[in-house]
Amino acid sequence: MDNILMCENIEKNYGNYKALNNVSIAVPRGSIFGLLGPNGAGKTTLIRIINQITMPDKGTVYFDGKKLQPNDVHHIGYLPEERGLYKRMKVSEQALYLARLKGLTKQEAKERLTYWFKKFEIEDWWNKKVEELSKGMAQKVQFIITVMHQPKLLIFDEPFSGFDPINANLIKDEIINLKNQGSSIIFSTHRMESVEELCENIALIHQSNKVLDGKLIEIKKQFKTNAFEVGLLTTNKGQLQKELQEKFEVSPATFKSLEDDLKLRIQLNKGDSSTDLIKYLNSKATINHYVELVPSANEIFIEAVNNSNLQTLN
Repeated sequence: MDNILMCENIEKNYGNYKALNNVSIAVPRGSIFGLLGPNGAGKTTLIRIINQITMPDKGTVYFDGKKLQPNDVHHIGYLPEERGLYKRMKVSEQALYLARLKGLTKQEAKERLTYWFKKFEIEDWWNKKVEELSKGMAQKVQFIITVMHQPKLLIFDEPFSGFDPINANLIKDEIINLKNQGSSIIFSTHRMESVEELCENIALIHQSNKVLDGKLIEIKKQFKTNAFEVGLLTTNKGQLQKELQEKFEVSPATFKSLEDDLKLRIQLNKGDSSTDLIKYLNSKATINHYVELVPSANEIFIEAVNNSNLQTLN
């Protein structure tokens, strides 16, 4: 697979504290890659190393097929969680200044800023000072500054922070557009529903160690438990539930239904298939609802972190 970024065996220490312990990730070109982990896991340290804000103690970062170089900063856009706009500068002055730092000419910067300001319908902010903007408004400006030099790699750290649902959806759509136009994106967030929507690949860092990585769909397959939620129409709910409990691990389910059906969560036995379950249920009742319980990104996150904690204790 063609990767835009590879971090190999990265270690970073701050005194006696190990922020990253032999962490490796590979970000496929043209993808949205979720970099996940609890607070203090090491995500921000890794992002700072990729941006050359700090250097690793061990390990190597490769960007676009070669070892990361100082001038690669012009090909990376970084939206940090902690925003860094100068409050007393005009929005236009600051945006133009930061665009020039990214290698754009003054004319290129004006053209691209005009395009984005019109797209976000914020032309009236051009001569405002940053301190006059709300948190969400300042977020829009910083998003524009991050993407306007059309970098090969974009890194968004909690990009929806400070946005109301409408503007969060606007930024989400723009992230998808950027990906569709060929950008490669690292996306770090605590919002697991956004991970579900946006990310094709993920890596989970916990207590300075990578504990999980790969394609999200493959990770879901690894974590699934062969459990199914079913709704059954029958004239004898009690008898059917008793029969099912003799064959499977069964517990009540709480999904909504238009019918007065028997709602159950059924855990398949090892060796049983979903086809076997459907055949058996069809012989006993009318199946009104049948859903495989695939773990969400949030459930996987919690289970992987808890498993890692147990391994550390043991």
